[in-house]
Amino acid sequence: MRPVGHRPGGGRPIRELLVDEEYRAVALHDAVERLREADADMSASVAFNRPQKVGGIAILVVLAVLLVFFTVPTTATLVSIATLGYVVSLLDRLVIFRRGLVNGAISVTDDQARAIPDSELPYYTVLVPAYGEPEVVGDLIEAVESLEYPRDKLQVLLLLEEDDEPTIVAARAMEDEGGVVTVVLTPPAQPRTKPKACNYGLHFATGDIVTIFDAEDKPDPLQLRRAVWVFDNVGDETVVCVQGKLSFHNAHDNLLTRWFTADYGIWFGFLLPGMMVSRAPIPLGGTSNHFRRDVLDAIGAWDPFNVTEDADLGVRISDHGYRTVVLDSVTMEEANVDAINWVRQRSRWYKGYMQTWLVHMRRPLALWRILGPVAWVRFTLLIAGTPLIAAMNMVFWLVLLVWIAGQPPVVAELFPGPIYYLAGLSLVFGNGAALYMNLMAIREDGRPDLLVAALLVPAYWVLMSIASIKGMWQILVNPSYWEKTFHGLSTSAASATATGDAEESVAGSGAQR
Repeated sequence: MRPVGHRPGGGRPIRELLVDEEYRAVALHDAVERLREADADMSASVAFNRPQKVGGIAILVVLAVLLVFFTVPTTATLVSIATLGYVVSLLDRLVIFRRGLVNGAISVTDDQARAIPDSELPYYTVLVPAYGEPEVVGDLIEAVESLEYPRDKLQVLLLLEEDDEPTIVAARAMEDEGGVVTVVLTPPAQPRTKPKACNYGLHFATGDIVTIFDAEDKPDPLQLRRAVWVFDNVGDETVVCVQGKLSFHNAHDNLLTRWFTADYGIWFGFLLPGMMVSRAPIPLGGTSNHFRRDVLDAIGAWDPFNVTEDADLGVRISDHGYRTVVLDSVTMEEANVDAINWVRQRSRWYKGYMQTWLVHMRRPLALWRILGPVAWVRFTLLIAGTPLIAAMNMVFWLVLLVWIAGQPPVVAELFPGPIYYLAGLSLVFGNGAALYMNLMAIREDGRPDLLVAALLVPAYWVLMSIASIKGMWQILVNPSYWEKTFHGLSTSAASATATGDAEESVAGSGAQR
């Protein structure tokens, strides 16, 4: 990592936006309260609304009574429900994966992207929220300078918290040759989240299309042009968001980064495209999503209280009858090299998924009418099922270990009749299917370097389960707490090699599939 403030070539200092106090106050209030004031039920400011609290407590009381008086039958019933949930979720995941494998993301060639005359390109705003990351400000400048987009139509807003002195100092020391980066200082206020910063920055955005990049991202230089091409040529006016793919430039740092890279390969390369084809709600990634500004404003922008604001916004897009499509254009990020840092990040994602499900299920019948029955069930299986199944895995693994150790009769009683065989089928077929998806994804992506990691992926599932249990606990005790993911931790020599491979991959990301 180069020293903070150094950038070869020179240029003008990064500009800082000056805003009068009255407008700052208005923008901050809007950034925090806009969605909640418009529709409190669509805000995650309260994890459980009153009906959910009453219903949840009633269910827990009934379960407690049943467990006291009918311990084994009640537990066996819960095990049966969980097993059926496993099987249905697995089958649906395989259907989505196959559709993504067959259809893939939308490809836009380099020639198609560059063929759009500069005069016909819309004004573009790139939001870059950062907090406590002085070491990656230089990466942002390089990434911006690599973008092939007219500078007079490009606005880059670096969103920094007003009390983040190290990152502010680093930004002020940098030079911006293109003159398109502007620092926007966000007043410190609760909640201290990325979506609040994005909402605040949106008040100063001038673009017709708005996108988000993280400060350490290395986007495909043609990604903005490719997104414009999709908006202009997709032939569907309901498409208001284009989601790019994400991958990692430091995949070879250690086993964890290899697992994480394979995980992203499945998610962005196959599952999201499969959901796009299925016209199901698409939980967005935290970066490289491109929005029509007018629609983004109309649906309330980001929920500042949701810790996976991207997933929530993706579902809200569907709630309003709009669509998201996936673009075959890659943005390279830094994969977590530290297991504790990874668990912090993943537990936040799992918690946010449950926040999102709880928010949008406050009106289940209205959601059913908008999405239709299949997409409604798929929304539940993906958004709620992903964290819940990851958490339940730990319980079932412990039950399996107890059974292997001594085969106590009580374990057999928990798996009555056909549930025993269904659970066994789920164990063998389910794990086999998960391995299959990993292997197919790395084969289709041309990543034989991830083969060993794919075969060892069950150990990765243990980390997922730990993160999910942590996230489920936090949604009860601290739902809007944003656990910071630290960047700039990758120092291995492998990163340099991987970055070169990534740049080659990005350069060809517009090839027809």
